[in-house]
Amino acid sequence: MALLVDKHRPRTLESLTYHPDLSARLSSLAASGDFPHLLIYGPSGAGKKTRITATLRALYGPGAEKIRIDSRVFLTTSNRKLEFNIVSSNYHLEITPSDVGNYDRVVIQDLLKEVAQTQQVDLAAKQRFKVVVINEADSLTRDAQAALRRTMEKYSPNLRLMLLANSTGNIIAPIRSRCLLMRVAAPTEAEIMDVLAKVGKKENYKSCEDLERRIAHDSERNLRRALLMFEAVHAQNDNPSDKTSIPPPDWEALIGVIATDIISERSPARILQVRAKLYDLLTHCIPATTILKTLTFKLMPKIDDGLKSEVIKWAAFYDHRIRMGSKAIFHLEAFVAKFMRLYEGNLLGMDIDFDD
Repeated sequence: MALLVDKHRPRTLESLTYHPDLSARLSSLAASGDFPHLLIYGPSGAGKKTRITATLRALYGPGAEKIRIDSRVFLTTSNRKLEFNIVSSNYHLEITPSDVGNYDRVVIQDLLKEVAQTQQVDLAAKQRFKVVVINEADSLTRDAQAALRRTMEKYSPNLRLMLLANSTGNIIAPIRSRCLLMRVAAPTEAEIMDVLAKVGKKENYKSCEDLERRIAHDSERNLRRALLMFEAVHAQNDNPSDKTSIPPPDWEALIGVIATDIISERSPARILQVRAKLYDLLTHCIPATTILKTLTFKLMPKIDDGLKSEVIKWAAFYDHRIRMGSKAIFHLEAFVAKFMRLYEGNLLGMDIDFDD
């Protein structure tokens, strides 16, 4: 059974319920004969992927939704084999090169060159070019972005790129200058409530305006998260009311337990226990940066005001390490150890060197 977030995902640009000006612009571009490279950016859960899917349908028709998953093996210069999954239709490919870490340049160079050098399979297709959707474009290494830039210059007649990113800050200027930038802002709480009400009506849920308002607020304007919370509340309660509590996601509750564990005991043995919980989160595909951010905010109410700025500073430091490195658990564990040291020193009134 499909989740509500997938079951009720809009399929066309016309059916999108917010940012109508952005939908109209994408529809106009799809209808024109000169479709550009796109860089679509905005916060998580704002609807970037939904708009990309709807734009592909506008470009190629319903055939763009008939997708399959292929597994490809790429060979690095050191003869290391990389297994990589590709989501594709007859008209487009969808890839997440950051899945292979620092080897993303290999995927970009080999795959995009291969796609760009082949003609459109369907001779009756509305467009002669193929589209490659690149997820998490802001996580690409500089080498991969440089390879992407060269591909955009050389193969633009046969290829269009749609880049999805949370921010443009980590994307090099030559790529930004070759793309049409579109920002998808997070929906307002009122817009999220409107979506929840429509989905609830389709699912024959009892209308609870106050509950929907609390979900919209607690979701932090993330529509995907709001729909998941909405479904969880109705799955766990036969007759939810405006007073029904909203359970946090399991992974968020576990991070709350980790924060309590760190505060209650600062020892090597406790670090080992926390490591096991962090591994559990990582193996369930919770991004390391999300773990670090959530853990930091869970720790904030538990510490003195004088310590908060230092904890935020080191959280930012290890967030950068996670993005640049390849073994996230090392940096998460290092943050836990650093926090324990800062917290212990604060309790003992020690004048410790924070930069040590």
